[in-house]
Amino acid sequence: MSEKKPSKVLTTGFGIPVGDDQNSLTAGERGPVLMQDVHLLDKLSHFDRERIPERVVHAKGAGAGGYFEVTADVTKYTKAKFLSKVGKRTEVFARFSTVGGERGSADAARDPRGFAIKFYTEDGNHDLTGNNTPVFFIRDPLKFPDFIHTQKRNPATNCKDPDMFWDFLSLTPESIHQVTILFSDRGTPATFRNMNGYSSHTYKWYNDKGEYFWVQYHFKTDQGIKNLTRQEAEKLSGTDPDHATRDLYAAIEKGDYPSWTLEMQIMTPEQAENYRFDIRDITKVWPHGDFPPIKVGKLVLNRNPTNYFAEVEQAAFSPANLVPGIGISPDKMLQARVFSYHDTHIHRLGPNYHLIPVNAPKHSPETSYQRDGFMRVDGNQGGGPNYWPNSFDGPAPNPAFLEPPFEVSGPAARTPYNYPNDDFVQPGNLYRDVMTEEDREHLVGNIVSHLSGAQKRIQLRQTALFFKADPDYGSRVAKGLGLDIKEVERLANMTKEERAKATEK
Repeated sequence: MSEKKPSKVLTTGFGIPVGDDQNSLTAGERGPVLMQDVHLLDKLSHFDRERIPERVVHAKGAGAGGYFEVTADVTKYTKAKFLSKVGKRTEVFARFSTVGGERGSADAARDPRGFAIKFYTEDGNHDLTGNNTPVFFIRDPLKFPDFIHTQKRNPATNCKDPDMFWDFLSLTPESIHQVTILFSDRGTPATFRNMNGYSSHTYKWYNDKGEYFWVQYHFKTDQGIKNLTRQEAEKLSGTDPDHATRDLYAAIEKGDYPSWTLEMQIMTPEQAENYRFDIRDITKVWPHGDFPPIKVGKLVLNRNPTNYFAEVEQAAFSPANLVPGIGISPDKMLQARVFSYHDTHIHRLGPNYHLIPVNAPKHSPETSYQRDGFMRVDGNQGGGPNYWPNSFDGPAPNPAFLEPPFEVSGPAARTPYNYPNDDFVQPGNLYRDVMTEEDREHLVGNIVSHLSGAQKRIQLRQTALFFKADPDYGSRVAKGLGLDIKEVERLANMTKEERAKATEK
């Protein structure tokens, strides 16, 4: 795709000029996102309907049923009933997936892996949607459709395009942490059983006293982490593109049930207020030295689906499905996903997708005023009233289920993230302090192999970001690509805007 300087003003589908396409409209710098951001809602809802009928993202996946068992008392943090007692078990259905590829893509692709769990609780279904990485590429949902487009196919050639892929990432410095993880060997898990799952987002837990806490979920594989090298992944993609799907089914079939230990990071609102990182920024982790994870439960998968389409393909997970005791945070990406997941399921499966057995609540039947619609296959809630308030004994809201409030303030504006060097601290620490020398060699080799397909000016711009994270990191990538290290360093010392201008075509 050739690059040209923009000569036209960006508009909505109705021709209305757009003033900012990078920052969602929020109350204050850290959010939450405002519903009046019609550009964001229009952009996300259009994006959700771009593919029929497979998922826009997470199209290729495998799933299984099982249970979650509580192993520690967390009632001082949350009143969620399924977490109320040590030893309590809750039925679950889990789905693992790649993100960017189509349904026919290879399981060994270098791509984040989706890690979604549906808990069938007595208070209705609770869905947790996460990935095998603790961070993500972007922190503002307005960028999400554009990001996914760059991971898909070139609109002219219909082929994967390194220029698209790296052009966007090199112009989006906040992606550097996730890029570093993705191009390490953890970017190609050996199987779905040999990877962790993370909420990535910050959620809110609240207890019976009305106290609330910020939390993050870490599902640690009990099978141990196992990854593929670039060479192993490339070979498997050609010889057995469904290897991870096959592995999960076969393991459960023979009684080798995979399991994960749930560990939680928990902090108080007071601890979050002046913490050194924005705890709602999905491009960051909470260092374990500051907030040590505590073990709270065990996830076990012991049942294969009897029909793939009925259960795995039609399974629909949404972070909007929250039971009492669990809420969302002002994380901009999470707030947009609360809208977008449900919206895309309505598009893909219809307005009554919640009636499909794999999605239907098992222990808390629907008692709502929603009626009719495509594929309404139950009794449509009979002849009862379809409005509230009513005086005909219809279901009524109960204030006991309201969440404790938290403060939100600030001007309604599209506010950019104002910590320009913050994006490079954690990926630099990951490269220097966590990775082994072998890890670093593989990381650089994987990046060079992929980035070599992009134009030189894009290579320079991206390598400068690696250099900002750690000079050794950027220098080794530059050497592998045959780039001038002094030029890379010069670009690294520029602002984002200066670097973009210096590497224009």
